[in-house]
Amino acid sequence: MTELRDFTSLRVGGPAEKFVEVHNEAEIIAALEAAGDSPVLILGGGTNVLVSDAGFAGTVIHITNSALVSEVDACSGATLTIGAGENWDEFVALTLERGFAGLETLSGIPGTVGAAPIQNIGAYGHEASEFITRVRTYDRSAKAIKTFTNSECGFEYRTSTFKKNPSRYIVLEVQFQLRQGEYSDPITYGELAKKLALEVGEKAPLDDVRAAVLELRASKGMLLNPDDRDSWSAGSFFTNPIISAEVAATLPLDAPRWPLEDGRIKTSAAWLIENAGVAKGSAHGGARVSTKHVLALTNAGDATASDLVELAKSAQAKVYEKFAITLEPEVNLIGLSLQ
Repeated sequence: MTELRDFTSLRVGGPAEKFVEVHNEAEIIAALEAAGDSPVLILGGGTNVLVSDAGFAGTVIHITNSALVSEVDACSGATLTIGAGENWDEFVALTLERGFAGLETLSGIPGTVGAAPIQNIGAYGHEASEFITRVRTYDRSAKAIKTFTNSECGFEYRTSTFKKNPSRYIVLEVQFQLRQGEYSDPITYGELAKKLALEVGEKAPLDDVRAAVLELRASKGMLLNPDDRDSWSAGSFFTNPIISAEVAATLPLDAPRWPLEDGRIKTSAAWLIENAGVAKGSAHGGARVSTKHVLALTNAGDATASDLVELAKSAQAKVYEKFAITLEPEVNLIGLSLQ
């Protein structure tokens, strides 16, 4: 059997009952139809998933398709349609090489294009949903192709219709609308503005923004490096909590607060974890909190999925005990739970 640890950035995970590698849309659909109603796990880059040590009792479909179609208009910019299996950061780099602006702050996010709408990935003030115009999927229930417009995708912070229906809609390709230009949109994220030596609201050349984002991500252990076990992670393990104004008022004054349009407040998971007493480098078995960033739980070299779950539970419990806020995982847990 194929060991899933060989296909995940955390390098943990037991065997797949059946493992199929697919390279194009026809092969994806054929594999899904062959699986019938049995459990299916779609695996792209394996960078946002924690698989049980027992593995997966079903069919794992590893998607590697990456066909790119582009339509460029001097006025409206570029419409890019790309297969779900394309490496996300390579796609971002390609858009910048072609002079298309928009995705530069999303540089360095590990994984594939297909994961972008599922997670509604985001960083440094922007989310993928700002640029996605269409998502083409295979609907396992209807056994047919279904295409979603942006408004039909149910995009919210780190979630979507696809994430809420994980076994139903399988992303085949994603269409993006980007503008042509040499400069970024106004930089709204303070840390990135500081890195670029700008005031919040100023713009910067696209390549400068990408370079700054990559440096920031590397400094936090959020760029995968096969030689650095401190980067053997699935990125941010928890999402930033969205809480009521009443709960936010109970937090210390220095706790980060980002007001949302609906009156709720987003706060920082990293701040909560650090201020609940979880230290960088804390360990459980072979699992360790990154020495660079407390949101990254890493495989120090011989971790099991159970080690990582226990480490996550410990952080979760400390935050709840201190602040009465329950952290929710951003990582997709397969055959596992933090409850």
